[in-house]
Amino acid sequence: MNADIHLHLHQLHAAELRREAAATAPRPSGTTLRVQLGWRLVELGLRMATPAHRPVTLAA
Repeated sequence: MNADIHLHLHQLHAAELRREAAATAPRPSGTTLRVQLGWRLVELGLRMATPAHRPVTLAA
């Protein structure tokens, strides 16, 4: 197969995959953003309340 044709086919396939991914990707809802913001605020509060020599790690 000619390299130019192979490259063109690859670009077409990649564009098709990007369109499919964009169409099926979950959109962040207000609830999801609220939950993420809430966890960020919890993390910030823990960092402010914890002494500097004790790092804070959250597993969510």
